[in-house]
Amino acid sequence: MSRHPPLEESVDLPQLGAAIRARRKVLRVSSTATAEAAGVSRVTLHRIEKGEPTVAVGAWARVMAVLGFGVALRAEGTGTGTALRATGAWLPVQVRLNDYPQLKALAWHVTGAETLRPNEAFDIYERHARHLDAKAMTPAERELFDALQAAFGGSGRV
Repeated sequence: MSRHPPLEESVDLPQLGAAIRARRKVLRVSSTATAEAAGVSRVTLHRIEKGEPTVAVGAWARVMAVLGFGVALRAEGTGTGTALRATGAWLPVQVRLNDYPQLKALAWHVTGAETLRPNEAFDIYERHARHLDAKAMTPAERELFDALQAAFGGSGRV
């Protein structure tokens, strides 16, 4: 018998799901666009917005990051508040290649696309990191790159 309560007893998932849905509505982003940007299905996004505890925590985190939520983890009983903090920087629903010169150079092989989903942009940065000139990145591109790494993890090579 476990001494720890189930997740749904320690976190109010329906309330968190409602906050995610409200944020999406305020941003006027469709469920389809949000799901695509987070790399999850529309059904999974719907389940998150309902607060279902069976959805993988990674899916919750990606959706929250795409909508600009920060994630703070607190160890119970520490008395100090935040024991571990992960920043969930805001990500655009679509990444315009013309706005990010280094990404555009790395995505030379992507034909006919003016925009990428955030997970696609992250994959291109990761795959071609050896060709990235980090010193030539604009502040906006550095901010995007850091947000993508926070949202999707990464090697941190740049």
